[in-house]
Amino acid sequence: MDMLHRIIKSPITERVIMALIILNAVTLGLETSKTVTDNWGWLLHIVDRIVITVFVVELLGRIAIQRLAFFKDGWNIFDFLVVGITLIPVQATDSFTVLRALRVLRLMRLITIVPSLRRVVGGLIAALPGMGSIVLLIGLIYYVCAVMAVNLFGEDFPELFGTLGASLFTLFAVMTLEGWVDGVVKPVMVKFPYAWTFFIPFIIGTTFTILNLFIGIIVNAMQTEHEKEQKEERAAERDMLHDETGPMMRELVAMRQEIAALRKEVTSGSRQ
Repeated sequence: MDMLHRIIKSPITERVIMALIILNAVTLGLETSKTVTDNWGWLLHIVDRIVITVFVVELLGRIAIQRLAFFKDGWNIFDFLVVGITLIPVQATDSFTVLRALRVLRLMRLITIVPSLRRVVGGLIAALPGMGSIVLLIGLIYYVCAVMAVNLFGEDFPELFGTLGASLFTLFAVMTLEGWVDGVVKPVMVKFPYAWTFFIPFIIGTTFTILNLFIGIIVNAMQTEHEKEQKEERAAERDMLHDETGPMMRELVAMRQEIAALRKEVTSGSRQ
């Protein structure tokens, strides 16, 4: 079991798994080419089977080492699900295109292998509560502005603001700043010259303000995640240092006690 633990935790094993993931990414991409599959499909299939076998063996090794503790880690569960999807037989997925396409999810294992990617994903997950509040705020602003746009411009521009759904879609296009001037604002301003007083505040309030709040929350969450990781690393270093220096400190204490005892004997002998 100790040998298995050393093999699974070895940096060489991590590099091999990472190389196989990258190789598998290339092969999965080549499988989308009919010309390549017609000529080299057998080789791609062999590589695919080898990669899946290595993934399964590595995962079973981790389960054997950690046992039930394996399923207490979210990243381990993610790996388990991804590898489990790859075990769906190819023949069974021929009639289920979606399930077959899900095989590409095995490339997501890079997230669990590369620490920087794990930190980014951890920051995104930590930012979800704050992002939820912003989504609620921007949804409220969208709804209010969409209703206003229907009432203001819907009668004259039914294709843009005739219904609430069309108005929401048009305002989303305005928020992305993709063709909003020529496609939306200029035609509306021909009929309503002061329509800019509606669109400019909307763009400033959504694109330049609320969306930047998303960036701020994500950056803050990633910074917090990075600081948390640094604290864990420092704590691990302190524990390692304590484990290494612990025996030395005990020997020093024992030597001091022996020296103190010898001094006491020498002092008592000289007095006699």
